[in-house]
Amino acid sequence: MIAHSTILPTLFVPHGAPTFILRPGAAGAALVQVAASLPRPRAIIIVSAHWDTRNPTVGFADRLETIHDFRGFPEPLYTIRYPATGCREAAALVQAALQQAGFAADADDQRGLDHGAWIPLQLMFPDADVPVIPLSIQSQAGPEHHLRLGRALAPLVRQGFLLIASGNLTHNLGDYQLASRDGGATPAYVREFSNWVWQQLASGDTSALLDYRSRAPDAPRAHPTDEHLLPLYVALGAAGDTPSVTRLHAGIDDYVIAMDAFAFQTRP
Repeated sequence: MIAHSTILPTLFVPHGAPTFILRPGAAGAALVQVAASLPRPRAIIIVSAHWDTRNPTVGFADRLETIHDFRGFPEPLYTIRYPATGCREAAALVQAALQQAGFAADADDQRGLDHGAWIPLQLMFPDADVPVIPLSIQSQAGPEHHLRLGRALAPLVRQGFLLIASGNLTHNLGDYQLASRDGGATPAYVREFSNWVWQQLASGDTSALLDYRSRAPDAPRAHPTDEHLLPLYVALGAAGDTPSVTRLHAGIDDYVIAMDAFAFQTRP
């Protein structure tokens, strides 16, 4: 469990497949436990791998629609609603922090919560009683851009904002289909890649993490595209230059999805 501090940690959490919310298992229990250990945040900044825009974009909606951005899943998933509310004052602070750091940050007063956002929020804050501010990724911009994005938000973390970055430590849908067809064997790279990421986080080797495509085992297979790993860098950057790191959970769901979760704590 994370250490107690007056400054909230930043979190990287998995959202898994959409069915994660129906079968949360050990990964879901870890998210529930960490949320229960935290003081009430001023607002939640949620960064999802499934909101991808050209420029960093902040959600300003007063009420956030639950977006069911998937097809072919069990019908109960489509009935789930997460009745989150926004906060324009808090969203303006997020946008201003990004602009002050040199980002061309846009505003969107219509955007709701995709499944990468509402699934972990439903598990962690089921009462939907904390204002939520969505923030997009830029999938073509790479890890360093997202580390800087996180660092721009570090002052807000020190002011009581909780940053939750939602992705998956491995994400290869083609391998999921192969594993489903071939009996459900987990490829070795899933554990090797997730353990490599943990080792770099634990040792503070941010340079290696930024260059993960060249240095990590089977990186192109673990992430054919970057978007599901990029939220990790936002959470890392928002905790400052040398945060302490806790691995909240390590496990695999659906054969090939590493469900690791991390907390990054700003050092005094």
